[in-house]
Amino acid sequence: MDRRTVLKAAGATAVAAIGAPAITGFAQSTVTLKFHTFMAPTSNVWLTMHKAWMDKVEKDSGGRIKFEGYPAMQLGGTPPQLFDQARDGVADITWTLPGNTGGRFPRVEVFELPFMMNNAEATSKAYWEYVQTMAPDEFKEVQLLAVQVHGPGVIHMKDKLIKSAADLKGLKVRGPTRQITKMLSMLGATPVGMPLPQIPDALSKGVVEGCVIPWEVVPSVKVNELTKFHSEFAADAGALYTTTFVMGMNKAKYASLPPDLKAVIDKNSGIDASAFLGRTQQSNDPNGRKSASDRGNTIHTIGKAEAEEFKKLCAPIYQEWIDDMNKRGFDGKKLFDTAKSLIEKHGKKA
Repeated sequence: MDRRTVLKAAGATAVAAIGAPAITGFAQSTVTLKFHTFMAPTSNVWLTMHKAWMDKVEKDSGGRIKFEGYPAMQLGGTPPQLFDQARDGVADITWTLPGNTGGRFPRVEVFELPFMMNNAEATSKAYWEYVQTMAPDEFKEVQLLAVQVHGPGVIHMKDKLIKSAADLKGLKVRGPTRQITKMLSMLGATPVGMPLPQIPDALSKGVVEGCVIPWEVVPSVKVNELTKFHSEFAADAGALYTTTFVMGMNKAKYASLPPDLKAVIDKNSGIDASAFLGRTQQSNDPNGRKSASDRGNTIHTIGKAEAEEFKKLCAPIYQEWIDDMNKRGFDGKKLFDTAKSLIEKHGKKA
């Protein structure tokens, strides 16, 4: 082999050696994330919130972050297991209810207490700020991306129109979390706790006679078909309740991202992402309401004066929650007052 050939071979080897890390680095800078939730693939939450969020992240990353979306528990398990699936890496990102595992995330339950909220965007912002300042370790097992609440909760019944709290007496009503089932009990109902996907079967089989959910999710669980009577609260009466949600990412997966892709995730996390999710979910309420009215169902609005009866019956729940927090070693009154003041603060900006 002559000298020229040797130099060419050496040069090619050097180029290959230099190029190899670059190729490897490029491969590592593209990532696919698995997003898992219990919501149906046809639901407003999946289409207008989750997919919209994923599309934005993918766009902001220049296509270097891709998603595999798994609605309707397609990766297996049950809704109460979703938070741990993000923690354990079964999925990279999950969206779920902290209240699916009652008492595990007690400090954020304050937002689910009756008549605490009216506007989902403002309350979602308050929820984010509250977690950062009052409960920074509540979701420490995941990389916290966003927290939010849905719009005002509505009562949906198969055979009876609810005009007053007395009308609920003895009726079996599904509730999503422990504070909301406690509220239903205080109102005289017989609460039945269950995840959202179980509602259609429970209504059709008579396991429950009604349920409480926001308007936006009504069509996706066929509540507009399975119930005939709907009772909402007037805006000036306040919302009967709301439910908290959390979107978390596996910590190891987040840590494995290169700095620029971490920055993309960070840009699409936090108070603005929380506000987007809450705002978007409540914005779908009118369509859910229309799905019931289009079927000729009866929709009743409980006014401010009538709501006072509900508030009076629910009144003990606040001190009970404060006492529970005190027993857990927290300052329950401070947590409660902070949540209310943050809702008011962000409500003025809404």
